Amino acid sequence: MKKQGSLLFVVLLAVVGSFVAFRPANVPPGDKESLIIQTMMRNLQRFHYQPMEIDDAFSKRAFNYYLNDLDGARLFFTQEDTKAFSPHEMQLDDQVNAGTYAFFDLVQERWVASLDKTEVFYKDILSKPFNLKEGGEITTRDDDSEWSTNDKKLRAYWEEYTKRDVLGQIVGKQNEIKASKDSDEPMDDMSVEEIEIDVRGKTIEKYDKWFERMRKSKLSSRRSQYLNGLTAMFDPHTSYYRPKDKESFDIRFSGRLEGIGATLTNQESYTKISSIVVGGPAWKAGELHEDDLIMAVRQEKQEEALDIKDMLVEDVVTHIRGDKGTTVHLKIKKPDGTIKEISIVRDVVIVDANYAKSLILDGEGEGEKIGYINLPSFYADFQNEDGRFCSKDVKAELEKLKDLEVDGIVLDLRNNGGGSLRDVVDMTGYFIPEGPVVQVDGRGGRKEVLSDKDPSVVYDGPLVVLVNQYSASASEILAAALQDYGRAVIVGSTSTFGKGTVQRFIDLDRTIPGRADVKPLGTVKLTMQKFYRINGGSTQLRGVESDIVLPDSRSLLETGERQQTGPLAWTEIEPAVYGQDVYQVPFIETLREKSNNRVADNASFRRIIENAKRVKRQRDKNTYPLTLSGYQALDQKNKDEAKKFEGLYDLVVTEGVGNIEVDLEEIMSDESKDKRNREFKENVSKDVYIEEALNIIADMRGTK
Repeated sequence: MKKQGSLLFVVLLAVVGSFVAFRPANVPPGDKESLIIQTMMRNLQRFHYQPMEIDDAFSKRAFNYYLNDLDGARLFFTQEDTKAFSPHEMQLDDQVNAGTYAFFDLVQERWVASLDKTEVFYKDILSKPFNLKEGGEITTRDDDSEWSTNDKKLRAYWEEYTKRDVLGQIVGKQNEIKASKDSDEPMDDMSVEEIEIDVRGKTIEKYDKWFERMRKSKLSSRRSQYLNGLTAMFDPHTSYYRPKDKESFDIRFSGRLEGIGATLTNQESYTKISSIVVGGPAWKAGELHEDDLIMAVRQEKQEEALDIKDMLVEDVVTHIRGDKGTTVHLKIKKPDGTIKEISIVRDVVIVDANYAKSLILDGEGEGEKIGYINLPSFYADFQNEDGRFCSKDVKAELEKLKDLEVDGIVLDLRNNGGGSLRDVVDMTGYFIPEGPVVQVDGRGGRKEVLSDKDPSVVYDGPLVVLVNQYSASASEILAAALQDYGRAVIVGSTSTFGKGTVQRFIDLDRTIPGRADVKPLGTVKLTMQKFYRINGGSTQLRGVESDIVLPDSRSLLETGERQQTGPLAWTEIEPAVYGQDVYQVPFIETLREKSNNRVADNASFRRIIENAKRVKRQRDKNTYPLTLSGYQALDQKNKDEAKKFEGLYDLVVTEGVGNIEVDLEEIMSDESKDKRNREFKENVSKDVYIEEALNIIADMRGTK
């Protein structure tokens, strides 16, 4: 069972509405934790698109999933632990129905014991020098591996694990010293023995911080992980959110929060500033900087500051965030040891990196001007009257480009994990007259066709949509609709991610009356519908296959919905009735043939294909040498291979990249926006995929 947590983070849901309408149910008995698990599971049974029996089969799957999620690297538990857990393997269904956590409690008890045990392991192992000349090799473990049979075997694996870590750092340090010889500040030479001593000390410090973070993790966070092990049995996108987690999701989804505009991390006993949001209140005030430590927090109407020593970041955040216009006072320690109190007036912080933006590019045909729109996500701010919505923003960009009489448009949905379904329906309508966009199938076969009802068309010219294997959910709806209508050429990876499901949020507090003593209980995001293309097929699992496939460095990796745990199956329904006469993509086979010929002759794409093989080899590798000479040889081999692909994306391939004139005043008025804009234009100018999209538009227009 392979999991891709980073992908799940990227792949946002398609939202029809924020919350489900329902009648409150009877209140199950028990304390808060009991109420959460029973209410959560009851709502999954009532509302999930494909409810399942909470039985022994469910129990066994959830049992294995949770243990793998907790210890997928096989660093903490042994077969003795799993033997102690085994009586619960067929009991989780009974515990869920009773609102009890016997299995979770036992695992947590063993988990704490395993931390105590393995902390002794690494401290003892790293207290002595490694023999760098002798050793075999280590095969790293994952959730398909067996657990160590006993503590003795587990310690032996820790010896291999820590030695590999130290070897990697020694080789890295040697490379750093060697590279510094040509710099203005060369590093002092160090013997292997000196480097080994230094690295072991730093590794102990690193592991100490790692274990401290694990020990400090809140019980509510660990319980949330267990609850999500249960929800994952329904499908990969159904999950439980603590109130704090839901707040963080809303911020990511809307790109907006009220606070000071800084990201935080734990460092030893204090909270460190890891970055400042450019343009935010902290950035404008100019007194808070990266690497500052926050020691205490005081609100504007309080005389005494709250000491935040040993407080988790998620708790510190609750004291620093606040309503716009209020002031927070921070006692900070600068890297030079200076301690001072600073005041910051909270404001709305806009994380505008996720918002739609456009450029004007010189096309490949004689005198062509091509519009380029980058859309990182289908964002929507339902919580605020003046909130940003991607559909409105894209319409504004299209109208600006249309005023400039562009000869074609490239819409970039690469790495766009999805978002608001309402916005994707509106956005599709900008390119077609009124008509169906997506079919939504609910529980029990209740089908609904979501349509664009506006007969007007914002843009009626040649259109290329760029996608990759991480374009998901709402991105796939837009790409599929435009492909089915024959309105655009879909260009990119073999297929998109393959997430064809719709999620909605249920506030658990609203599903039970009373019990104010235990609320808030949190929120469940659950799959309530599947969506289908207007041609009747689903994007679930299969994604959207590109009309023109371009190679990329990750094309040989197994990605997408198929690699998730328990995805829903691919199905199809009756097609909708659809058609458009705005613009029909001409001679797609000819476009594909011309593009394939260019790609075959393009040195950058040939290198990308070779690099994909290298990336695949690295991803599949799980065996490493445990001698210094062996690790040095492996490192050199990897560097030699990587050197072949240096500068792969550094060549400027599109010279004419510029801003729309009406955007310049706002861009130039803010130093941070100007900097981000320059970086944005530079990246676009070096993007071979955008270059090929321009070629395809020239082919569509017959100008090449």
